[in-house]
Amino acid sequence: VQLQASGGGLVQAGGSLRLSCAASAATFRGYVVAWFRQASGKKREYVAVYGWKNFYTQYADSVKGRFTVSRDNAQRTMYLQMSNLKFEDTAIYYCAASTGWSTLPERYKYWGRGTLVTVSS
Repeated sequence: VQLQASGGGLVQAGGSLRLSCAASAATFRGYVVAWFRQASGKKREYVAVYGWKNFYTQYADSVKGRFTVSRDNAQRTMYLQMSNLKFEDTAIYYCAASTGWSTLPERYKYWGRGTLVTVSS
């Protein structure tokens, strides 16, 4: 499955952004889809993992209560609604897909190109 992330941009602290992850030439049906992020000089970390079959979502503690994952019914797009953004949310955000559940980036085979989110303080 090919992925394309979009929606990044510059936002003030406290603001909101919605990222999209679109699947091309396939759907997300049967996959586990995750959002990861990587800040400058830091390791890639998971933000949220979503099971397309069971609708279950797991969020990293750092974003719980502020970020929300949703999907479209056509099974081709996943969204990450980010609210109350903080300076430390600044990173390149990636979406990824796997056939198994994991919060580890190395377990994901399919990756989209990242989209940059910059939060100004």
